[in-house]
Formats: sequence, structure tokens, C-alpha cells
Amino acid sequence: METIVSRCAALDVHKDTVMACVRVPDGQGGRAQEVREFRTFTSGLYALRDWLLGHGVTQVAMEATGVYWKPVWHVLEAEPGWQLLLANAQHVKNVPGRKTDVADAIWLAQLLECGLLRGSFVPPRAIQQLRDLTRYRKKLIEERVRETQRIQKLLEDAGIKLDSVVSDVLGKSARAMLEALIAGERDPVLLAELAQTRMRRKIADLRLGLEGGFDDHHALMLRLHLHHVDELTAAIDRLDQEVDRVIAPFGEQHRRLTTIPGVGKRTAEVIIAEIGVDMSRFPTAAHLASWAGMCPGNHESAGKRRSGKARKGDAALRSALCESAWVASRTSGYLGSLYRQLHRRFGKRGEAKAAFAVGHAILVIVWHLLHDERDYQDLGADFLDRRNDTEARKRYLVRQLESLGHKVVIEPAA
Repeated sequence: METIVSRCAALDVHKDTVMACVRVPDGQGGRAQEVREFRTFTSGLYALRDWLLGHGVTQVAMEATGVYWKPVWHVLEAEPGWQLLLANAQHVKNVPGRKTDVADAIWLAQLLECGLLRGSFVPPRAIQQLRDLTRYRKKLIEERVRETQRIQKLLEDAGIKLDSVVSDVLGKSARAMLEALIAGERDPVLLAELAQTRMRRKIADLRLGLEGGFDDHHALMLRLHLHHVDELTAAIDRLDQEVDRVIAPFGEQHRRLTTIPGVGKRTAEVIIAEIGVDMSRFPTAAHLASWAGMCPGNHESAGKRRSGKARKGDAALRSALCESAWVASRTSGYLGSLYRQLHRRFGKRGEAKAAFAVGHAILVIVWHLLHDERDYQDLGADFLDRRNDTEARKRYLVRQLESLGHKVVIEPAA
């Protein structure tokens, strides 16, 4: 095949070693290659960098192997003399039967020199830091939810039916009751009197729900659970502050995204953390949707469409978009009407499919807002109806009625 990149290198990255292959012209019209192994300690990575500079390479490719590629990338990206490509490991599988570290490095180098590699999206350092913060925050929020569920399970074991009366067992009134239980109070009448504001209307039910077999063991476990919840809450608050600091340079883009129905402050932070603010990396909104895994997949063979299931993409981004879609589905604007129309089309069990499609629409809107640097302008709840062909709709409805044995006469309304 034709050589596109004259001087290139490929790296097969592992936890402790990097197998590097350099392919350069041999001076006689052919190609020469050299393979060397380096340690992944920082000194070894600097030696790798100097070796590549000595060969005058212009492009370096490596596979995305867990987190092991990151220190290699950070050392090499500081050198402006070459272009770095991070390849999807599933897209560059070696020929079966030739699976060795040396063979993998050579195969990757051959693909690179022929221009057959497509680099993955690697955001700039500020966006990477923001991504680490938002993803860890999501993990802590999920862990806090699990800890709350453990508290509910513990109360059930003790016969305390607090969550049958209150909507939040960690709310202000409920938390005061839990603290009193830990302190040794067992009288349901006195515990129910700790209810505040609107919760006092439920005092009668609280007296019934707070009567149980809560003992010292339950008090110990409940104290540990509440202590863990408080620690998680403090960590989440600390992460919120750090996210606000890191995202400050992108404040205008963050504000624009929050103008989209269903997209709140945290969701906008997640979107920027996952895709950045520079849309030149994605030529069109369709490219972005494909990268995120928010569009139907293609699997066609012999003229038959096998499946339209969306492929795997950015899990954090997909989750945030689908959550926003559920919120937007309850609005009265364009996104809400889009959800309701798709829900009718997909049937009673099509809620998830409709929400996924609305999430795709939100991602397309995000691309346009960031690319065109403008705020969201709603198309209106009647946009889909105005776009439809009214005459075709009329003929369809007439055929439906006639198929039921009716004679249809259409007269214009007064």
C-alpha cells in the first residue's frame, strides 16, 4: 500500500513496558523498521521520547489501553514536533495467530504509515481535569444513594416504617428523629413531635411508623451509616467547589447550555467535561452523536437490516443526556412535543426509546450552540405539526375512516 506517513512510530503500551516500533525510509526506496522496549517509569518514557526524536518521527500512535496510555501521552504531548494519535483498540486488532507485543507494535506502525488510523478524541488538560471531577462526583452521589438505601433497610429490620411516611429519610425532620433514636429515645410520641413545618400534619402516621424494635445494635449501625453519608456529602460539596473553579474559563459556554430545557447546572458541567467546548473536533452534529453513541447503529447484510441498536459510546454523557431528556419530556416546548410524538409512534413501551431520541436531539442542539456561539431558541410546541404535510395527513385520515366503512365528506370549518 502507498506510504502516507514517511517517519512514524507506534507504541504497544502495557502497565510496566512499552514496545515501540519506528518505521522510516531505508535510503534505497524501501522501508526500515526498528523495535525497542522501554520501561514505563518516567525516566524510561523520557528515553522513549529521545529515541523517537532521534529518528525524526512526525506521527506517533498508541492504543487506548485502560489508563496505562495516559502517562505516555503526557510525556509525549509536551514535545511539539509530532502528531499524537490515540487509536481504539477494537479498531486495530491484529491478524489472528500473530498476537505478540512486537507484532502488535509493527502492525500498528504499518497501519499508521498507510494513513489507516483514526485518532480518538483526547480533550485538553483543563477538560480532562473537569472530566475527572465530574465523573468522581457522580460516583460519590451514587454511593450516597446506596448508603441511604442501607439506612432504609436497617430501619425496616428494626420495624421503623419512617420511609413509609416521609419522602426523604435524611430530610431535616427525619434526620432529627434518627438522631434521637441513636441517642436512646424510643417513645414514638416524643419522636413524632420532632416533626417540623409541613411534616407536622403527619404526626399521627409518624407515631405509628416510629414504633418498632430499634435496639443498641441498630443505633450503632445507623450512626456509622449517617457518618458515611455526611462524609460523602462533604466530599460532594468540595467537588462542586472545585468544578466551579475549573469550569470558570468556560462560563459563557456553560451558561448557553443551561438555556436548553432539561439541562441544569450539573448536566451542563458533565457535557462540557465530556466533549469540551471546541466543536472543530467534530465536523458535524452527526459526528458528535455517533461518537457519543446517541444515534441508531447500522448493521445491514444482504440488503437486510439486522439491528438498529445504538453502539456503546460515552457512558457518562449518555446518562446525562437521557436524564435531561426525561426532564425535557415534561416541558411544553419543542423537546416536550418531540417526546410525546415519538412516544405515540413507539407505543406504550416506547418511553425509553423516545427519551433516548430526545437525548440525541439535545446533543445536536449542544453542538450548534457551542459551534455557532449562540443561546437556545425554542422552535415551539407546534413546530412538528407545522412541518408536517397537512394534505397528506388529511388523505391518510380519510382512508382510515373509509376502511372502517364510513363515507367521508370534508367541509372547511366556518
